[in-house]
Amino acid sequence: MILNKERKVLLGKRHKDPSKTVFRLTETWTMPGGKLRYGESFEEAAIREVIEETGIKIQNPKVIFINNDKNEFAHFITIGLLVENCSDEPEVKEPGEITEWRWFDFNNLPENIYFPSERILKNHKQSKFYIKNDNMD
Repeated sequence: MILNKERKVLLGKRHKDPSKTVFRLTETWTMPGGKLRYGESFEEAAIREVIEETGIKIQNPKVIFINNDKNEFAHFITIGLLVENCSDEPEVKEPGEITEWRWFDFNNLPENIYFPSERILKNHKQSKFYIKNDNMD
């Protein structure tokens, strides 16, 4: 999760083609992210992925969340990280995955949020690190 000085969170609109997203969820709003490479720390992966997807160079990401996310197409462990006081403007660097980036007020988010990102936001608002999901998606 990237927050700027105005307490806005950066979200990107996922591609409309379901084959472009692991969970097959299209046109939802999501945070920058991706998979770990072998030997990478969570923080190193976050820095790399954010640069690759948005062109923004982040500093000092902090692990704030962990969750077990799955649906009928995929199963992932989601690690949420927080970067505060980002002042850069994002660029669409991977148009085959994300069609636009936009800053949203943390207390006035769009309705159609990618469920792993939605859980990170919900847990952050509740100051929770992990909430057991007895009924995973």
